[in-house]
Amino acid sequence: MSADVGPVLDADGRPLDRVALQGLRARGRHGVLDFEKALGQEFVVDVVLHLDSRAAAAGDDLTHTVHYGELAEQVVAVVSGEPVELIETLAQRLADVALASPLVVAADVTVHKPQAPVTVPFGDVSVSIRRWRR
Repeated sequence: MSADVGPVLDADGRPLDRVALQGLRARGRHGVLDFEKALGQEFVVDVVLHLDSRAAAAGDDLTHTVHYGELAEQVVAVVSGEPVELIETLAQRLADVALASPLVVAADVTVHKPQAPVTVPFGDVSVSIRRWRR
């Protein structure tokens, strides 16, 4: 996420803890152009979960936090799964997965498309979103 996005606060106004997965890689068939759907390409995903991890730390108990290994597998399954045209749509689907745990208050998702069909030299194309538990 960009540096200008502020912290997510708890009910008492304190910043929540963050669990971050960065650089998850998976092959997907997302894009507007036919060849993107046919050939696929690598996508890179960053996910930041905002939650209170104090109970997990106090009890050294995984059930009071999010299992980031399982989350990583779920993210890869979405990226390699059903194609969409827009990486904005993909980012929303990934945010929905990240928010599945009731412990997560908000999730930041960035989808990078480093091989996007852009006709000029570039380093990366990405979409970043923050979604809150409803």
